[in-house]
Amino acid sequence: MNMPTPVGYAELLSEIKEQVRAARVRAGLAVNSELIMLYWRIGRDILDRQEALGWGSEVISRLADDLRREFPNIKGFSARNLKYMRQLAKYWPNEAKGPQLVAQIPWGHVRLLLDRVIDPAERDWYIRATVENGWSRAILGGQLDSDLYHRQGRGVTNFERTLPPAQSELALALLRDPYNFDFLSLAEDARERDVHRGLLGHLREFLIELGAGFAFVGSEVHLEVAGDDFYIDLLFYHLRLRCYVVIELKTGDFKPEYAGKLNFYLSAVDDLLRHPDDQPSIGLIICRGLKGVIAEYALRDMGKPIGIAGHRLRQGLPERLKGQLPTVEQLESELRGPRGRGLDDLPDPE
Repeated sequence: MNMPTPVGYAELLSEIKEQVRAARVRAGLAVNSELIMLYWRIGRDILDRQEALGWGSEVISRLADDLRREFPNIKGFSARNLKYMRQLAKYWPNEAKGPQLVAQIPWGHVRLLLDRVIDPAERDWYIRATVENGWSRAILGGQLDSDLYHRQGRGVTNFERTLPPAQSELALALLRDPYNFDFLSLAEDARERDVHRGLLGHLREFLIELGAGFAFVGSEVHLEVAGDDFYIDLLFYHLRLRCYVVIELKTGDFKPEYAGKLNFYLSAVDDLLRHPDDQPSIGLIICRGLKGVIAEYALRDMGKPIGIAGHRLRQGLPERLKGQLPTVEQLESELRGPRGRGLDDLPDPE
């Protein structure tokens, strides 16, 4: 142990560590893939026999009991889970395509999508987004709550005219409208500096909402132009687009002068910060609301790539939870009841 470290040993050790980590990741993915394929085959067999032999749903409970007796140390054979397996095979009937896609995400994610998403194209989109972004089950649930599928790729831009086709397509796909800032717990009439500070205080959630590839550079980034001082609200660098992204945050509705100011900032960033290997900087105005025609006119003759999108602050409970919780009147009634019951005595909202 006291012998001197040979030349090149540290590099070898580092390489072996990376190989071990990569092998563990591949092994985990392989185990998950085999598990999903097993569940799909079980679900397909249940479906086939129900259709061919007229079995009712009660056979699933019996099958679950028999499987748990045969494999007492293996979890996953509850009646509820068997129903998910049947649903998996029903929603992705093509073995050559569906299971391979689904097998890229954990079973808990799959169950969440089976519960929450009906449209096949939307389910597949969330699977690909989960794989690309490495979403946990909780983050996937939050994206479902915020209806990300119907918000992505939306907004008013001039990307097609000001960016090369490949970059324009990618930049447009990254845009979403409205941006969801529910995590700030601020009301719609919050002041601009409160939203700004809130985003910096919840930078992880903000980066998740922006999407994959955004790296935070700074807030109130100083630029000096002709002896005058200017400050960019938020500056990011996008790793896939290979360019700076300048974000101007507004709590009011969009005004045409916002586009002119951002166009100026983009020119300054391209001259003062942009590396020769970087792509042209992109600007994004996130405001409370916008009228499409006004936004389109504001961008029509702009020479810099700019996107405009809305944002939303706290909107209350997700639709799927509305009606699940007791009302204020019900709570007051329970608390005033003759037995003086407390909150712990209220019935489970399930």
